[in-house]
Amino acid sequence: MELTIKVVCVMKVFNLGDIVEMKKVHPCGSKNWEIVRLGADIKIKCLGCARIVMLPRIKFDSGVKKIIKENVIIKESPLKK
Repeated sequence: MELTIKVVCVMKVFNLGDIVEMKKVHPCGSKNWEIVRLGADIKIKCLGCARIVMLPRIKFDSGVKKIIKENVIIKESPLKK
């Protein structure tokens, strides 16, 4: 008998300016954060006290409960004028 296991990794897509709700409450009492920087690390700003925190993407992904406000970025083609 042959057993095969498929592992599918679904990466969440975040944009600059998104407002996310984290699982843990910040000491100021707020759960809502704004995404300030994206990359291997993600920088977020607390909407309660304006504290800025930088987290590795993996820790950030596991800590996000939901996206409250999604900031959709529409990229324009440089050829259109």
